[in-house]
This record gives sequence, C-alpha cells and structure tokens, in this order.
Amino acid sequence: MAPDESESQYFATNPTPKILGKHEALVREFVDYHVSTNPSTKIALVTSGGTTVPLETQTVRFIDNFSAGTRGATSAEYFLREGYAVIFLHRQYSLLPYSRHFSHSTNCFLDFMEESGEGDVIVRQEYQHKMRRVLEEYNYAKKNRLLLLLPYTTVTEYLFELRSLATLLQPVGSRALFYLAAAVSDFFIPRDKMNEHKIQSSGIENGKKSGEGKQLVINLDPVPKFLTTLVSQWAPRGSMIVSFKLETDPNLLVSKAEQALHKYGHDIVIGNLLTTRKWEVVFVTKDGQERWVRVPKAKRSRSVSGIEELVGRAEKNKPSDEEVDLTGGEVREGLEIESLIIPELATLHQERIDGGP
Repeated sequence: MAPDESESQYFATNPTPKILGKHEALVREFVDYHVSTNPSTKIALVTSGGTTVPLETQTVRFIDNFSAGTRGATSAEYFLREGYAVIFLHRQYSLLPYSRHFSHSTNCFLDFMEESGEGDVIVRQEYQHKMRRVLEEYNYAKKNRLLLLLPYTTVTEYLFELRSLATLLQPVGSRALFYLAAAVSDFFIPRDKMNEHKIQSSGIENGKKSGEGKQLVINLDPVPKFLTTLVSQWAPRGSMIVSFKLETDPNLLVSKAEQALHKYGHDIVIGNLLTTRKWEVVFVTKDGQERWVRVPKAKRSRSVSGIEELVGRAEKNKPSDEEVDLTGGEVREGLEIESLIIPELATLHQERIDGGP
C-alpha cells in the first residue's frame, strides 16, 4: 500500500477523538489572537511525552513507553524565554512546563511547604528563590496568553491532533516551528482487530509445548509514517520542522539521523543517545553538517541512567579534549541542555524567516 493510501486508511478507519473539536477551537482562537495582536510573533508547536497503544476498545490494557515528557516540557519553557508563543501538545499526566520543577520531584510536593506560626501555609525558605522565579515566568506566560496546553493519550489521538493543529497554523506561515519531541509509537492495533472488552487471562490458550505457561500473542501493524505528509501538506509553507532521533548504539546515531532527514525531507533532526541525552545532542541538517551541542563537563547534571564516558562516542569527528563552552561562561550546576538547544534553534528559525541561508 502506498504511503498516501495507508495514511488515508488510518484516518478513515480510526475514530476522531471526542476532544478534537474543542482543541481545534482553542488553537484557532490562540493563533488568531497572536496573528492579530502581533503579526511578528513566532509560534512553536511542541509535542511531548509518549503515546499509548490500546489493546482493547474499552481500554484496560495498553502498550506504553518510558517517556515522561522531560525534553518537551523543559524545551517549552526555553521557547517561551526566546519570545515564542507555545502550543504544548502533551501526553496527559506527563511533565508540564513550570510545574515540572515540583510535580515530579523526588520530594513530595508538600515538602516544599510548611505551616507558619500564624497557621498559614507558606513556601519553605530554602525553596523561595526558585519557586518565585518559576512562578514569575509562569504568570507572565499565562497573563500574555503565550502557552496553550493540549493533552492526548493514544497514538491515534496524537496523530489526529498533529494533523489538525498543523493545518490551523497555516496563518502563521514561516513563523511556525514544529518541535516534535513526543515519543510516538511505531506500532498499533487496527480498530477492526481490537478486542472490545478486557482480554481475559482465562481465555488465553496454553502454549503448545508441554509445561509451557499461558501466553498472550499480539499482532501489531506499523503506524504510517506521517512526517513526509506533515512537511509537504499539513504544515505552513516555509515553517521549520524539527524531529528527534533516539538511539542506543553510538555507532548508529548520526547515520540514522541522516537517513531520517533525507527520507522525510524536513529541516533538522536532533539525534540523541539514550545514555547521554541529558548532556549532548547532535543537529543534523540538509547541508550535511553535524553540529554537536554539549553541556560542559563541570555543568552536567547527575543522571542515574546516564553514562558520562559515552559522551562524544557517537561523533564522527571525535571532540578534542578541550570542550567548547556554549554557555557564555555562566557558572551553574546542573545546566539543562535544552537551554542550549532552543536558542540555537531560535537563531536558525529567525534566519529562515529573514530569508537567510
């Protein structure tokens, strides 16, 4: 089946999400407001978090991935700092801009507060500075209508939302930027092959081999690749489209990112290695260059799952022992790599808008 046919069949055979109409109205109003009040405003559509694959129509069980939405939620804050209005299409209950600093902390949220002598609830002194800064940024974004939060859960909901939102961004033209940080499922169960009710464990057939336990065998179909259609049909002409490529093998990262860029014809693939994604990424662009963005060693945050020895392992031209500090000499423990990624993207996007290279 041709790609266009598989895409058309996907949308025709899967039900339109019930919330889509409400989301479309919100996005239409958001875009109209910014286009009318400040035509030079840039709008970033940031997608974030994982997508579920339901196993039943009345979903009890589903397939999921590990994404908590850290990259997307953090990046949205830095896009706002760069002057963008942000549509944040996120997995429901994943990390959100601003609240991420406290909602998924290793501390209970209540640990940030205490009772005053007068019986009021106040923020503990040691958290006052950070919470005030976060609150100020959040209130600014809210007051100026710069952040629109739209939740999804399943891969089907995500794809319906993406198609619709890209179309609604047409009035923004080249000032639109798509930052596709969501971890989208590669496989799904077609509606006509899905159980309506909860799959019963008592109904699973025993394995064929003697002594083998019961098994649940699931056949999954590939989700059609929509990125080419996003580039050629849905997104505004001249808009910038950025996707992510996550790999676990350092030897494959750059080549896989290059393949994705050539296959889908968008603007930038940001490659990241699972074990070093909090410290380094690589920008792969149409000019064939790979540009590495790294947090200097002295400013890297700690990571339970990260392997710092692998930093630089995926680069074709191995980095020198002396690292380049892109932070302007700022001394800050636990520097977030998104604080380096987003300004770089904003510069490239502005060059696109201005007709630069």
